[in-house]
Amino acid sequence: MRSLTLPAEHGRPMAEALLIAWLADAEAGDQIVYWRGWLARDMCAVRNGLTEIERKRLSRIAQQAWRMCEAGQVHLVQRRVSFGVFDYIAIARPKPRRSSTVKIKEAA
Repeated sequence: MRSLTLPAEHGRPMAEALLIAWLADAEAGDQIVYWRGWLARDMCAVRNGLTEIERKRLSRIAQQAWRMCEAGQVHLVQRRVSFGVFDYIAIARPKPRRSSTVKIKEAA
């Protein structure tokens, strides 16, 4: 199992492309921390310390993680770091196996 964590400076959204690239290379059980903070609060415009551009970026990364979860590609979990601070983690699920058999159409 491999893990990718955020740089020491938390509170800045990662690029959506980094999450997508991570998933393409991830093996089952690999983990990435895609946000550290309090996601619901941090996406709110009031007193969170993020610029509007950073809030939009955070919203995009959270939505991308959710789409990956809905598609069965990752599990989404949280780990409490301290009071009001959580790691938001995507854990790669096993990739579906490609079928090695070729389907042959039946003659009509």
